[in-house]
Amino acid sequence: MATTRSSRPTVYDVADRAGVSIATVSRVLRRPETVSPGATRRVLDAVRDLGYVPSGSARGLAARRSGAIGVAFPAFDDVAEIDPVPLSDVPATMRLDPAEAAEPVTNLYMGEVTRGVELEAWRHGLFATVAVARGERRDAALEDLAGRVDGLVVLAGTTPPEVLVRVARSTPVVVVASPRGEDPLDHVRTANGPGMRALVEHLLDHHGLRDVAFVGGVADVPDDLERFAGFGEALASRGLPVPAAPLLRGDFTEERGRALARGLVDAGRVPEALVCSNDQTALGVVDVLQRAGVRVPGDVVVTGFDGIDAAGRSRPRLTTVHQPMAELGRVAVDVLLRRLADPAAPLEDRVLPVQVLLRESCGCLRA
Repeated sequence: MATTRSSRPTVYDVADRAGVSIATVSRVLRRPETVSPGATRRVLDAVRDLGYVPSGSARGLAARRSGAIGVAFPAFDDVAEIDPVPLSDVPATMRLDPAEAAEPVTNLYMGEVTRGVELEAWRHGLFATVAVARGERRDAALEDLAGRVDGLVVLAGTTPPEVLVRVARSTPVVVVASPRGEDPLDHVRTANGPGMRALVEHLLDHHGLRDVAFVGGVADVPDDLERFAGFGEALASRGLPVPAAPLLRGDFTEERGRALARGLVDAGRVPEALVCSNDQTALGVVDVLQRAGVRVPGDVVVTGFDGIDAAGRSRPRLTTVHQPMAELGRVAVDVLLRRLADPAAPLEDRVLPVQVLLRESCGCLRA
């Protein structure tokens, strides 16, 4: 009669059955090419016979690692805004869904960065664990994640720099979307300032615009600060006054972009050009302006930054600065793995290039 095991088989059981060390079991499960064919066969036979399912901790015993990379970024939404779905006994219902009711708040930028992290981690036999630092427990959540992974990829603004420095004493940290300052951390970013400057100089020189306003994102976010600085540099280079602050400030979401545009329309004061800090804000602005009868680009030019897919499918298509978002994640993992291999290596501050994409929303192409 078959017996039922009283407990889940462990890596020690596999090692005992195969007659090898637990380090050899770990290498077979992670890097079988480093183990002799005979030992590999015995370990795999033991895994099959025992019904062993390797855990992350068991796979990492030989290297004293978890085999995971953590990805942390701040919340771009509000849990309180998520409406509960009403239950119904009817399996399928129907309602009218006017376009103006669609106000997505998902941050597509982080989705692309996370995709790059996950793919590069997978390429190295690792996996990615994603955490959103939200509310009062954001610092504790980051520290908890750090204790479960080999290293962290953290979006700038997720938690105060001093928290990252403290975490990095035990778990390597790579900061995405922020220039390296005095902190002892590796950084990966894109050429935000030069990209924005090139875009604005194009609006000034090619289109002859002078009434150009900047629509910023969340205050003190490094990406936003660099883009506004590039905006100011373009104006100064053409002898135009440089504002001390953006005309408007949003939160990088399409929903907030719509709200800002409604305010401009209601006030009856829409500049010749609205240079938005990111694409989602710009898409929200364009949507509201067009519904109010303001032509884009006939009456006002609107531009974005990021190069998300939706910007290339909108009507008009959005002129923007494309940054390699997935590549940011991939390079962050590369830097993190280098840090894990050599903790004493010089700190890195990698800057990835960007590309200005001229489309219909600035008037360069026929709508």
